[in-house]
Amino acid sequence: MWIDSHCHLEADDFSVQTESGPVDAREAVVRRARQAGVTRFVVIGSGCSEREAHNAVALACRDAEMFAAVGVHPHDASAVVSSKPAQHGKPQLLGEALWNDIAALGKHPRVVAVGETGLDYHYNHSSPEEQVTLLRRFVKLAQQVEKPLVLHIREAHTQAMEIIRSEGGSPQGGVVHCFTGGPREAESWLSLGFAISLSGIVTFKSATVIQEAAKQIPKGRLLLETDCPYLAPIPLRGKRNEPAFLVHTAAFVARIRSETLDELSAHTRAATCQVFGLPASNPDAHGGSVPLENAE
Repeated sequence: MWIDSHCHLEADDFSVQTESGPVDAREAVVRRARQAGVTRFVVIGSGCSEREAHNAVALACRDAEMFAAVGVHPHDASAVVSSKPAQHGKPQLLGEALWNDIAALGKHPRVVAVGETGLDYHYNHSSPEEQVTLLRRFVKLAQQVEKPLVLHIREAHTQAMEIIRSEGGSPQGGVVHCFTGGPREAESWLSLGFAISLSGIVTFKSATVIQEAAKQIPKGRLLLETDCPYLAPIPLRGKRNEPAFLVHTAAFVARIRSETLDELSAHTRAATCQVFGLPASNPDAHGGSVPLENAE
């Protein structure tokens, strides 16, 4: 049995067009996942509005085996913070209402982590200054609500680590999701108390550096995810990703780590539960019967 430690389940991403209009297909998506052996989900609510966060919390409230994390993706940092100085040369807050909403949701009992948040210097949809300012705020928020951090880091590992340290660290730990670094970056994040989560990217032919890191991550510190609806693994690359596809990533990771699927399943489940403080699984709590439509 597997846990998808990072998935996005927005209605808009999982709709099916019918003659009468679009239909929410997420219930079928979750059912397929459970049939494939993916029984628990950490649903990420992070975007440029409060809608994504509320969606994640709503799903977690409807299904005992779903758990929420809430944040603002670094791509969307400009929805909260402006890089243009306001008073005293400090970045001004644009989306104070959005920030207050996310911060309040961070205290919700079904929210198990803060994020995703971080730095992404590959696309720079938001400026580096905006991303840095927001990351610092989220580190403080995680400390205040005493929950782990979910980090999205791309081409900014060194600076992100410096920020985490300068802000007092993450006492509850956390995870670097969709890891795209190599062995050196993995070792550094592990030393800071973070776990590492592998997505379908690890299966790509070009991901040799990530694969080398995957071989070295110790048991108890390795998580698996889909990051759906993005980054479907080989052999499904190019398709809309969904939690059921986690089993393909798992098979690849087990092979390169010279582990059996049972071994990998056992220690990644244990690590995911430890990172997020998940309760013991209730086999009667899921069965695909939870209505997901209108969850937002």
